[in-house]
Amino acid sequence: MDEKVKGPASYFPSIEKKYGKPIDFWMNELLKVLGQKHMEQVKFLQTEHDMGQGHANALVHVFRANNPH
Repeated sequence: MDEKVKGPASYFPSIEKKYGKPIDFWMNELLKVLGQKHMEQVKFLQTEHDMGQGHANALVHVFRANNPH
């Protein structure tokens, strides 16, 4: 059965298409700012990779869920 992806991960296909890198790349980039707060991690993606806030927020949300700080 094909179950539709919901929540922040639903942005992943458009993130990969727009920025040309797999989600694993972004998760590895976020390791550089592992100890920072949510919005600091979002700002990192915005500043260093020119990523929009919605896409950055979705990545950070999933990253933080999978990497307890």
